[in-house]
Parts: sequence; C-alpha cells; structure tokens
Amino acid sequence: MTRVTSTRIFCPGRLARRLLLAASLSLAAACMPAGTPPDGPTRAARATAPAMPAMKSFSSAHPQPSKRANADIARDFLDLSFQLESGRTLPRLTRFEAPIRVGLRGDAPAHMRRDLDRLLVRLRREAGLDIALAGTGETPNLTVAAISREDIRRFLPQAACFVVPGISRLSEYRNRRWTPETDWAQLAERRKVAIFVPSDAPPQEIRDCLQEELAQALGPLNDLYRLPDSVFNDDNVHAVLTGFDMLILRAYYAPELQSGMSRAQVARRLPAILARLNPPGENRPPRPLPPTPRAWINAMETALGRDVRADVRRRAARRAVAIARAEGWADHRAGFAHYALGRLLQAVDAQAARRHFDTADRIFTARPDTELHRAHLASHLAAHDIAVGNAGQALERIAPALVVAARAENAALMSTLMMLRAEALAMTRRVSEARSVRLDSLGWARYGFGPGGAVRAKLREIAALNPASRSGG
Repeated sequence: MTRVTSTRIFCPGRLARRLLLAASLSLAAACMPAGTPPDGPTRAARATAPAMPAMKSFSSAHPQPSKRANADIARDFLDLSFQLESGRTLPRLTRFEAPIRVGLRGDAPAHMRRDLDRLLVRLRREAGLDIALAGTGETPNLTVAAISREDIRRFLPQAACFVVPGISRLSEYRNRRWTPETDWAQLAERRKVAIFVPSDAPPQEIRDCLQEELAQALGPLNDLYRLPDSVFNDDNVHAVLTGFDMLILRAYYAPELQSGMSRAQVARRLPAILARLNPPGENRPPRPLPPTPRAWINAMETALGRDVRADVRRRAARRAVAIARAEGWADHRAGFAHYALGRLLQAVDAQAARRHFDTADRIFTARPDTELHRAHLASHLAAHDIAVGNAGQALERIAPALVVAARAENAALMSTLMMLRAEALAMTRRVSEARSVRLDSLGWARYGFGPGGAVRAKLREIAALNPASRSGG
C-alpha cells in the first residue's frame, strides 16, 4: 500500500489487496509446529492433486444495501470526493457530463471482457449511469487498456493497476505524466480517462482492478479506512462494488450536481439527494466513526508494504495496534490492525499471532458490517485448527465464512476455505465428501489464483497442515 504523494491516482490499494490475498495463501508454514518443513509435496498432497477442471466464474451479484444513516453517508461522500489519498484537497467536483463510452484495448483475456460486461450492467442498473461499451463509430471517453504487469511496474513499481485522466494510451502517459492534463486537481470536467490493468494477472486480480479503477475513474478519488462496507477503502477487504459504493456513484451523478461545484455547494444539495435515493437512511441515527489519524495510516502502509524488512513491518503493525488502542477504537480498523500484526507474527511467534487473530475475531464478531473481514480471518484460524488436529472446530469456522465469501465474489478466499474444509473432512474420515469438496474448489481456485501450477501449490500447502501428512501417516 504505497501512499499517493502526488495528484495522480495509481491505486495504492492494489498492494493491500495482494497482501490480503497472500494472507489467504501462506497458511502452512506459519501454522505448522517448529521444525516441520513447509515445502515439497507430502504423501497426502500427492494423493490429492487431481486434474484441473474448467475455471468457474460468478454470474450474479448480491450487493447488500447500505445500513448507515444518510448523515454519515453524506460525510463519507464529501470526504471521498474532495480529497486525494495523499490528503491533498480537491477544489471542485469533476465527473463525466457526457454519456460514458468504454473502449477496451490491448490483449484482454476472454474472462476480462466478461467481467467488464458484468460490471457495466451493474453500473447501469444499480448506479443509474449512462455507460456502455463504445459502438462502431463511437470514440471512447473511458479506455480500459490491458497491458503486462511488467509495463505497469515500469512506471509505478508499487501498483497493480492505475487510472489517469487526459489520456487513452500508455504511450501518452510517458509524454504527459507530469502535465496539468493528467493532474486530477486541475481538471474542470472528466472528458477522457484511461485505466491500465494487468492482462497477465490471475483473473480475480484483473476483475478487482476493473472494479476499483472504474469506480475511481467515474467517481470519488479518495479512499477512507473508516468505511467498513466499501471498495473505497485501502484495506481492500471488499473486492467488488458494494451497495454503498453504488449509492455513492448514483449520488455522484445525480442531476442536482455537476462538474465544477465546490464542496460547500455539494454539501448543501447532498441531504436532499440522499433522502431521494436512500429513504431508509433518513430514519437511522448517525453513528459517525472518528477520523483516521495519518500516523495510523502511515503505520499500516509500512506494515503492508512490499520491499520492507519483516522486522520494520512488524514494528509498524504494533504501532497501528497501539494507536487504535489509544484512540479507543472498537471498529473494523482496530480489528484490521490486529489482523495485520497477526499475519506478520505467524512466522516468528505463532502463539502471539493467534492472540492477535483472536482479538481481531472478537472485534469483527461484535459488528454487523464486518462479516467479510471475519471470513478472511477464518482461513487463518481454521488453518491453525487443522494444524493442531481440531478438525471439528475448523469445519465450524469455515461453514459461515464460505457463504460470506461466495456472496462477496471472492474466489480466492472461497477456494482456500474449501480446500481447508476438504482437509478437515479428510481428518474426520469423510473421505468421499472431502474429495468432492476439494475438486469443487479447483474451478474457483483457477479464477482466484490463476494457472494450474499456482492452484496445485496451494493444494500442497494446505495438505501440509494435516498432522497425518507431517507424521507420514
């Protein structure tokens, strides 16, 4: 999660997502007793590596409507829309005032086109946007360019994907990178925007980039850690646009607003807009969360950073936990800090890691808006249960988490939980059921993790958790 220090948005949240995904991948080495080799296929792993089935994908979205007060949503809207992630203030609202026509360039895999089509349907239906793929003879004003990860990292080493105004090709970005036309703060209206997405990443990472980058290309440019139910959050627990996000975009393109309006002008019109678009929110009492201190954000960015020494990351995570305690937080931000610290402690102090995971779980369990956070955490707790031979406890954790992961369209998390479930079932001698669940997990794993080699490595890793595989039984 590299901090944005200029007015060019390049999606720093992609790094946090990869680390959350990695948190679902690297389970075995952290959960096995000391001295147990995590690498190399065990007999159990070799016995459970079936041929790869066809990749599965999602067909229908299940967004949950926002359950917060309109007064709180209005505050979120303004803070999202009039500030960059660096903290720099934006002087005016900008949006597309013309119909949005999307062009797809580059070597886009078939699944990327399908996911883009699905997203455009959702944006029309749920956000009410006039958005579609550009037809014959139409010039796109929003371009999605599929390029290699190497090309992306050549420009922005910490980004998985990024969005830039004023251009439609990567070659234009080379020449205009530091000019006013690619500076969000100097725009008067959005007339041309380009999104650069990795064509050679796993399908889910490509889909997630499409979701967040399109949302930022169309609407707010900021992310807020205080949002528990949004992709506009650098914790990236949510991979696809939520009901809250669609409400924000619908309000962003309300006829009462237009490009060039100041924060004060938007603030005056926003209550009536939200009352019209979200009537249930009028009757809910405000419960505003306190602002997130920059010191906590900086600590989390270091803790989740790539190319940062492990001991530096652990110290940063401890600072984030300490700040959360000093602030008196009991919301998802406190839980996320404990979760991140637990992840970083797994390899050096498994017992301390488990304590932080348990603390995070208590925080997430106490709140109705953090079930997806808890589902991510469940993969770690279930892995620990399996490693110590408590298959029954693992199965209890996994069942509700799987439902949540499926509703959130997180195939990587789904397949991880299913592989863990298969291992737990095998430990309870439900071999036939375990085989069926494991096979079912593979199609989702191909969407979540990519090529068959990555899927098989994941199978081996989870099989290595089973005490029987470590003992040679």
